[in-house]
Amino acid sequence: MDSPDSPDSPRGAAVTADGLGLEGPRGWAFRDVTFSAAPGSLTAIEGPSGSGRTCLLLALTGRMRPTEGEASAGGLRLPRRAAAVRRIAGLGPVPGVSELDPALTVAEHLRERALLQRRFDGSLRTLLRPRRERAATARTLIDGALEAAGLDLSALPKAERTSVRDLERLEALRLSVALALTGRPRLLAVDDTDLKLSDAERATAWELLRSLAADGTTVLAVCSQAPEDAVTVRTGSTGAADPTDIDGEPAPPAAPVHEEGTADAFAGTGHA
Repeated sequence: MDSPDSPDSPRGAAVTADGLGLEGPRGWAFRDVTFSAAPGSLTAIEGPSGSGRTCLLLALTGRMRPTEGEASAGGLRLPRRAAAVRRIAGLGPVPGVSELDPALTVAEHLRERALLQRRFDGSLRTLLRPRRERAATARTLIDGALEAAGLDLSALPKAERTSVRDLERLEALRLSVALALTGRPRLLAVDDTDLKLSDAERATAWELLRSLAADGTTVLAVCSQAPEDAVTVRTGSTGAADPTDIDGEPAPPAAPVHEEGTADAFAGTGHA
């Protein structure tokens, strides 16, 4: 029987997978994924587009149901405890799941997230506090999330009134991470970490994720090229962790992964 981490356990959630796979109507999105990530670690899910990276990210955060194998997050087994895992896992940018709305401003996104936090994450005692006190608490939470994500609103073209469509790619990534951090997650999942970034911007993005992991949050990040210091899980050519990360043995070859299998997994398996 599984059990969640104890209250005095590290803030980050340990994540494990053993032979994890997800099959769509026309093929495997990913298969034979085995790795272990300690609380407060940085894990890079590396692979080409269409190799099942996003589906694996969603499966590990309780948002897609795997077909085979075992996994857990924060001591909670997946998919049986998927709802509980979703409560401790925050999503950064994931296409089709947690995308930013280009028509909204940064302020509107932050205001919307603050309202959702107060409505769904607050205890009854919190909800009964005076409105001014609740607003101040929300402001403090948002300010802390923005600082952790490294997003300086005053540096944006129109400060917090800047539309998402006018943000640079790295700024949009920081905003998505900040929105996820308002939920104080133990596990942070980020898709397409290095997409459309220059070498310098890519280094900055990884430094941001390292800082969050160093602060105690476990980070899972999808990318096309993983940094050397991250635990690396590869999709497409192999679903195992980097050979240097598990027992020093070569990773076994994985079953073929089809690009349409990844797309079909969204429609065929649905969210957990």
